[in-house]
Amino acid sequence: MDDDYINLASPQPIIILHPPTASQLKVQHISIGRSLAMATTKLGVAAMFVILLQVSTLCAVAQHHGVMTLNGFQKGEEGGGPSACDGKYHSNKEMIVALSSRWYGGGRRCRKMIRITSEQNGRTAQAKVVDECDSNNGCKDSIVDASAAVWKALGLNTDIGEVPVTWTDA
Repeated sequence: MDDDYINLASPQPIIILHPPTASQLKVQHISIGRSLAMATTKLGVAAMFVILLQVSTLCAVAQHHGVMTLNGFQKGEEGGGPSACDGKYHSNKEMIVALSSRWYGGGRRCRKMIRITSEQNGRTAQAKVVDECDSNNGCKDSIVDASAAVWKALGLNTDIGEVPVTWTDA
């Protein structure tokens, strides 16, 4: 039998393989390279998105450490004049605070709610920012001046005078 002879009556299939040409290999290599580059780019973009999302979340919930003091917001009390946010006096039964100048931010937090947590007992309450505790006129830099209602909501005795707290924008 001749080696070049193919028996067409053979029941077994005949597979003839041709090796790829150099240009076909180059095209496949370029396609794989592009696919890999696109996948890497997509992964990079996805990773960057996740990082930015985490950073923005952290910024949104920044926790501030400070000292809460008792402040009177009614006319004639130790809180001074009318509140800086609206020019009015307020009842001490309202859930309100004055923030030291750096946190008050030139009025940026006026009428906004903050969430205060007592470091003494872990209780939390929300209060509205209505005033500035002016750091240029004797107020310490990390003060949350709170009404009696806030102290009560946190389960604290107003006779304590000062208590460590943390707070966040609500």
